[in-house]
Amino acid sequence: MTSFQSTLADGDDGIAEELAASQREISIAEFFEKNKHMLGFDSGARGLVTAVKEAVDNALDATEEAGILPDIYVEIQEHGDYYTLVVEDNGPGITKEQIPKIFGKLLYGSRFHAREQSRGQQGIGISAAVLYSQLTSGTPAKITSRTQGSSEANYYELVIDTDTNEPVISEEQTTSWDRSHGTRIELEMEANMRARGQLHDYVEHTAVVNPHARLELREPKGEFKFERAEGATLPAETEEIRPHPHGVELGALIKMLDQTDSRTVRGFLREEFTRVGAKTADSICDAFRDRHYGRELAWTLPTASEADLEAALRDAVSNKPADDTEAFAAAVADALRERGALAYTDLETLVADAAADAEGATSFGATVRGHVVDAAWGVLTADRRSDLYRHVDAATSNQKDDATVDALAERLAAKFGEETPRDRLTRDGLRDFVVRAAETTEDVDGATVGETARENITEELWMNAHTVTDDLPSAADVEGDRNLARDLLAAMSSVDVMAPPTSCLSPIEADLIEAGLRKEFDAEFYAAATRDADVHGGDPFVVEAGIAYGGDLAAEGTVDVMRFANRVPLVYQRGACATTKVLKQIGWRNYGLDQPGGSGLPNGPCVIMVHVASTNVPFTSESKDALASVPEIEDEIELAVREAARELKSFLNKRRSMQKRREKQNVIMDVLPKMADKVSEMTGREPVAVEDSLARIMNNVLVERERDGEAVTLTVENHTSAGADLEVTEIVSAEPANVSEGTVVEMDGEWFVKWSPSVSGGDDAALTYTVSDDADCDLSVSGVEEEKLTVNR
Repeated sequence: MTSFQSTLADGDDGIAEELAASQREISIAEFFEKNKHMLGFDSGARGLVTAVKEAVDNALDATEEAGILPDIYVEIQEHGDYYTLVVEDNGPGITKEQIPKIFGKLLYGSRFHAREQSRGQQGIGISAAVLYSQLTSGTPAKITSRTQGSSEANYYELVIDTDTNEPVISEEQTTSWDRSHGTRIELEMEANMRARGQLHDYVEHTAVVNPHARLELREPKGEFKFERAEGATLPAETEEIRPHPHGVELGALIKMLDQTDSRTVRGFLREEFTRVGAKTADSICDAFRDRHYGRELAWTLPTASEADLEAALRDAVSNKPADDTEAFAAAVADALRERGALAYTDLETLVADAAADAEGATSFGATVRGHVVDAAWGVLTADRRSDLYRHVDAATSNQKDDATVDALAERLAAKFGEETPRDRLTRDGLRDFVVRAAETTEDVDGATVGETARENITEELWMNAHTVTDDLPSAADVEGDRNLARDLLAAMSSVDVMAPPTSCLSPIEADLIEAGLRKEFDAEFYAAATRDADVHGGDPFVVEAGIAYGGDLAAEGTVDVMRFANRVPLVYQRGACATTKVLKQIGWRNYGLDQPGGSGLPNGPCVIMVHVASTNVPFTSESKDALASVPEIEDEIELAVREAARELKSFLNKRRSMQKRREKQNVIMDVLPKMADKVSEMTGREPVAVEDSLARIMNNVLVERERDGEAVTLTVENHTSAGADLEVTEIVSAEPANVSEGTVVEMDGEWFVKWSPSVSGGDDAALTYTVSDDADCDLSVSGVEEEKLTVNR
């Protein structure tokens, strides 16, 4: 490219004007036209998957918002190097006026400013798919939509004008459609099916975290249907909330202050933030005062100064009757002696109260009260050293001798004076006093006053200082002063505030996570966990985790990781995702999984899923493929995964224990029959029932049947130390009678006799019935692990 440097002569004027003439505004559509990789359309294979994802996400959001169980159809047709994507849903449909804007204008949507969970927020996804379609195929998007109650559907063909980011409609008409309501989009694009695996993963994973949805996918090599889970209902409806005071950034706070209608900081806090009631707002305002005004140190009346107190107070009053002055001075002095430590503001209040009580014919105005306050303050602060000695001594260890404590207190007292007329300091200012006094003590006296001691002294003095009651700056003043805004932000962060409400979120919940895993994976074990809501950047979020293990899951290679954000699968950029980062850092050997090298993803027949639900999910890019590394979210991911993993650990430990028990039983059963035969041979007696012996040796639950003519007895002996709740079923070929505490159900010529006995450890129970002696019987027992059960039929 030719540069201005090479075309302009030395000393040529007007360079800035020529440069300015080449500048122009860039539309968002034009920007993404040249940077489509940022939206996940960087190749034909990935572009097709991303288009499916955006269309399905929109369909799920639309149906759920309308209270309709989603029924979504996806079809991919191959035409050489080009593919046609069709996505239909049974949502509420889109009004005629909104169709061109939703599909033909980037950054157009209804959810960007709403602080509640949704799959889409930026208004880029489906319009980006339209843009990718027209760039690669040159054909318009075809949209059909029918709203509920309408007799006909609206049909549009359109493209996006990338110069203006506006829809260009090439065809518009009404048409009939067999769906009573819903939306259909058809896009043609240059693509390929090399990402078939990711496509299938996306649809399958979507079915896992949306068990209430029915999904159907038809593509050139197959047809896949994912039915909704039995009994699954729509997710709880979300509600928009205000931001939470924890995690709001300084720039965002200043913007909120600029836009608020509240004049006071207290009103601003209550009206603009969630979980801020009257008490919380007062606590934040007090913390704000601490940072802006500081606190006032409080002093006790020195004993040596009491004799001079009333004289100093009388001298401060001029031009008043002597008797009235004497009474007023005495009242102030008595109040000072009765009170403990007083700050300057406390002293002002005390003098004002005494003046009000003493007033009669004589009035003690503001000028007189001010002189009296100054006089009292002079007496009160005549010996700060004694109070400081007490505080320093309380804050330091016994290793500090009296001389060191006294020297430190003396040097601290010297810091107060004309520069601190009310002895008012911020915590940082107080800390600076302590540090300077400690450094001087170390230099002069050679005593050590370490960091811990300095911090303890600062904290002791700060906690005994008195909060001021000065009026706070207005909200407008705080908005116009960055330092004030920073102090307010620090105050908001320092006060405990109730966790944000979860009404704005729609987590899957642990039971439905497990149902989704059971629906799609045939495993031996399932566990799920849903954490309480937390907050980052003022936005609440919830982290959930689920684990499936064993069964038909692939035993070779690393575990299968499923990542989700707001119920949307993340199928690309796994290595760049915070979820993967956290999973790699967990010590999976502690939970029974193989982890070569002690780090990284574990190996084994296992699926680990993590779902982050938030009003504002932090993605690493506009393509929304990976979660950004936010410490608060990473911590919650780890806690959720560990909670589910602990259940996996218990399962695996129990399975290993059962395996050892099974091996022990096999050894015993290999030996017992031989021993029984030998004993029978030597004694001439009938062989003993080895099952009974096995049950006693292994502390098993024994269930055995005995028949005496028509009488049948099932004996349950519990040789374990814990109670057993059993389900005992006897299937007989003839109708039974005299059934003790059981039920009888006839089915296809067979009778099912069922009992549900609860047998305590060491106890037994007898279950009886009668049946013809030629009837066949088949015994079935459940409720106890196979390894702890012995059945003698």
